[in-house]
Amino acid sequence: QVQLVESGGDLVQPGGSLRLSCAASGFAFDEYTIGWFRQAPGKEREGVVCIASSEGRTYYADSVQGRFTISRDNAKNTVYLQMNNLKPEDPAVYYCTTTVAPYYYCSRFFVGYDYFGRGTQVTVSS
Repeated sequence: QVQLVESGGDLVQPGGSLRLSCAASGFAFDEYTIGWFRQAPGKEREGVVCIASSEGRTYYADSVQGRFTISRDNAKNTVYLQMNNLKPEDPAVYYCTTTVAPYYYCSRFFVGYDYFGRGTQVTVSS
């Protein structure tokens, strides 16, 4: 059974940093693309960043490019999302997700994501 457990969400001031973690189990982690989506109140869930399985190809949405960094530790079945220079438009519930099949593309289309964690809340406020 696929399980994705996010952690690390918190309240931070504008310009601050957070590191989110996603602990995965129940599937061959090193074969799967992992993504982070976010959903703010009143808005649709949107893809933010992804990292591919093998070569570690990444994609960042324009809104987070240069501020967020995704990485994965296949030995620990964990993905990290380092978020720097957090802005007032970043608050949301952040969800870790993986694709319906192995070796899926990591791209701006954010398609094929079928499993989501419960999310972790990120709040940016002074």
